[in-house]
Formats: sequence, structure tokens, C-alpha cells
Amino acid sequence: MPAHPGLTILDDAVVWDGRFPLQRVRFRYTRFDGTQSGELTWEMWRRGRGVAILPYDPVADAVALIEQFRLPALAAGLGPVMIECAAGLLEPEEDPEAAARREIAEETGLRPDRFERIGRFMLMQGGCDEVMFYYAARVSLPPPGEAGTHGLSAENEDTRLLILPAAEAFAALDANRIENVTAAVCLHWLRQHRERLRREWA
Repeated sequence: MPAHPGLTILDDAVVWDGRFPLQRVRFRYTRFDGTQSGELTWEMWRRGRGVAILPYDPVADAVALIEQFRLPALAAGLGPVMIECAAGLLEPEEDPEAAARREIAEETGLRPDRFERIGRFMLMQGGCDEVMFYYAARVSLPPPGEAGTHGLSAENEDTRLLILPAAEAFAALDANRIENVTAAVCLHWLRQHRERLRREWA
């Protein structure tokens, strides 16, 4: 854990060292009124940095999302095939935009020629250290009937490309048919910046 003023680490242990480690930390911190907190024990899922990309075609005024099977969605009582943005984890010290280029190629087969950063966000700050970098990417989309499936066979990925007119994607967002926060944030951002991108990217 990085040092921080007012933070006292009492114990720090990795209790599971699988693909994503689980770290258990006992600590105290300085409260807003200047007093010391009681002793707390938190488990943290250590996932590191990730990237997500929303491909947008300003000429067709359409976006490319993906669909893939998600076991945790099923466990949560939702449909297991989620509509998402292409996304993935960064290698150590990897530049986020470089990772964005890799992930969009692997999961969609698309080759963007321009990126714009949407922002940097935590998804589960109550229990996970993952920090996500979100990007919009300018692409030329194929006809919807030619979208196909993608993903790395070595990782058993199976991602189906979903091409939607922007207005249809926004309607799905408003109807809560987009049930993951990353795709929702990216589509909200696009709705705010769509006209500017159509001018600048067309």
C-alpha cells in the first residue's frame, strides 16, 4: 500500500494469489474531524489498470458495441450475455491508448484512426483497485450484417460485434438495456459530444 498521511497499516497480507490477487489489510485512518478511526479490515481485489473503447463512425452516425457471456452477470440475476464496450487490462507500464488499440482490434476487428480520451474512472472503489481509462475511437464501420464475431481463441474469447445507430444505442441506454456502467458512461459521453465529433471527425 502507498503511504498516506493519517493512514496506519496494522497488517497487510495477500490471502489469494490467483489471476487477480486478493489482499487483506487491517488499518486505521484519520477521520474528517481529526480523530483516529477504529480498526478496519478490508479485502481488496487487485485488478490494476484497464481500458475500454467506444468505436464511433461519424459518417454513419453509428456505434460498435460487443456482446459476450459474463458469468458474474448470471450470478447477479441478470442476463449472462451483456452489451458492453470493447475492453481489457493493461500490461505493466503499458500506455492506455496503446492498450486501447490492441483491445479494439482483438475484440471487434476494427482499426481506429483517431482516439479521444473520455476519462479515468474507478468502477468498484469499495473493494477493487481497478482504474479504467475510457476512449472514443473514430472508425469506419462495416454494414451490420457483416459484423461477425471476434476475440482471442487462446483466451477462449467470443465477442459478437453489435453495430447500432447512435440514436438506437441512446434509446437502449435510456431503457436500461445497457446494464454495465462502462458502456453506460461512454454512451452518455457520446450523447454530449456527438455533434462536435460529427463536425470534427467527419
